[in-house]
Amino acid sequence: MKAIVYSEYGPPEVLQLGEVEKPVPADNEVLIKVHAAEATKSDCEMRCSKFAVKWFWLPLRLAMGITKPHKQILGGYFAGEVEAVGKDVSKFKIGDRVFGAAQLRLGGYGEYICLPASYTLVPMPHNLSFAEAAALPFGGLNALHFMRRANIRSGEKVLINGAGGSIGIYAVQIAKTMGAEVTVVDSAIKEEMLRRIGVDHFFDYTKENFAKSGQRYDVIFNMVAQSSFCECVKALNPGGRYLMGNPRLSDMLRSVLTSRFTDKAAYFAFAGEKEEELLALRQMIVDGKIKSCVDKIYPMEQAAEAHRRVETEQRLGAVVISMGIT
Repeated sequence: MKAIVYSEYGPPEVLQLGEVEKPVPADNEVLIKVHAAEATKSDCEMRCSKFAVKWFWLPLRLAMGITKPHKQILGGYFAGEVEAVGKDVSKFKIGDRVFGAAQLRLGGYGEYICLPASYTLVPMPHNLSFAEAAALPFGGLNALHFMRRANIRSGEKVLINGAGGSIGIYAVQIAKTMGAEVTVVDSAIKEEMLRRIGVDHFFDYTKENFAKSGQRYDVIFNMVAQSSFCECVKALNPGGRYLMGNPRLSDMLRSVLTSRFTDKAAYFAFAGEKEEELLALRQMIVDGKIKSCVDKIYPMEQAAEAHRRVETEQRLGAVVISMGIT
């Protein structure tokens, strides 16, 4: 089968289209013909082994390979069609259209992937293409996790810093379904797209620091690792909640002290990417409460270009790699 592989850490050019052995499902696994996979910022970081949050480097390098990658096919979030099932699998049948997460097994950048049926893998929404479905799990699962953790109540003011990325786009939409008034921070190129999905107020971070605007919020969800912890907490109303998607070690310690000794709370718990959460997102899509946002679709041969697009931070939605049908 064809797959996008890399044998060394480095720039997008290390991604090459190659031939690898087609996987065979174990008794508890399903074989999925992948039609589309999202090219995420996480994929880019693993490809070059450089991470926005510096302390991620060591544990991930140990998991992925010290001198070269052990897992040569990236791709954690995908959509496709079940081609075969193991003898112990009753949850899926051949022909089912599914989407989900491959966890650290990765492999979504190939024409086929084998995963345990117990993984976060559910039927695709009937109103999405494969590309649109592939664009949902990464951003949607993380956004839903944090918005639920924030315990948003109708009428509350929510600020999302870094709202134009894969996670922020869904956080905006989910916060709106919870009845929030949503303010976002990002670059001007993303303002129109963000307003289109429901944003109420916009800060261009190149021109204004939201933390010094005098505005206060009930919830701040921060996806920008370099942001000032103190400034963000000061921008909260009494009883406000601060959630960090890319926490530094120092911020993790500060979050414990803030939650224990002040009237505000700070959280950094990472998303579990559970099946129930993906089913909830699926229902939101079916009901029209949120929508999948795709920026560009690239063929397998242009995987390097897809990664470059992600790294420019100019994308207006998810960047998707197509294995054929989208």
